[in-house]
Amino acid sequence: MSVLEQTVWTILGYGAMPFIFLSGFIAVAVASCALLVALGVQPADE
Repeated sequence: MSVLEQTVWTILGYGAMPFIFLSGFIAVAVASCALLVALGVQPADE
């Protein structure tokens, strides 16, 4: 692989990392909320 190709793939890889982390966090949050709603869990009273 040429230096240009390696540079492009490195930039694309590091640029995609935040998107991958954020989308994973959002997917887990949505799945957790959906599971809590499906199980009928109510908020704790203060």
